[in-house]
Amino acid sequence: MGLIYEKQIVVTDEHIDRNNHVNNVQYVKWVEEIAGEHWDFVKHKTNNPEDIWMLLDHHIQYKKQVYLGELLTIKTFPKTPEGIRQPRKVEFYCNDQLVVDSLTLWVFIDKETQRIIRLENSWLDIL
Repeated sequence: MGLIYEKQIVVTDEHIDRNNHVNNVQYVKWVEEIAGEHWDFVKHKTNNPEDIWMLLDHHIQYKKQVYLGELLTIKTFPKTPEGIRQPRKVEFYCNDQLVVDSLTLWVFIDKETQRIIRLENSWLDIL
C-alpha cells in the first residue's frame, strides 16, 4: 500500500447539510483525517516517526454532489516535495467517478523544537 492510502466511508446523517448532500466542510475534515491516518500507517518506516505534519495550504474542487447512504472511496498520496512543502493529493470517488479533488501543502515539523524539517525528495521511496 505505502504511497497510496485508501479507505471507504458510507455517508451518514452527520455528513449531510441542509441541502441534503455532503457538507463541503465535511470533505475538508476528511482530507485532514485521511492524511493523518496515512502518516500513522507509514511513519514507522521513516527516520522521524514522532514528528508532525502541519497544513499550510488547501485547495479543493467539488465536481459532483454526494448523498445520504452513498459509498465514498477516498484515496490519498504524497507528491514530490517542493522545497520545504510536501504536496498531498486527496481524491473522493463515488460510483467510480471523481466527485471531489483536493491538493494540500504541508510542512514537516520537529515535535521537540517546533522547527520545520526539510525532507529529501527520496523520502517517498521508503513508502
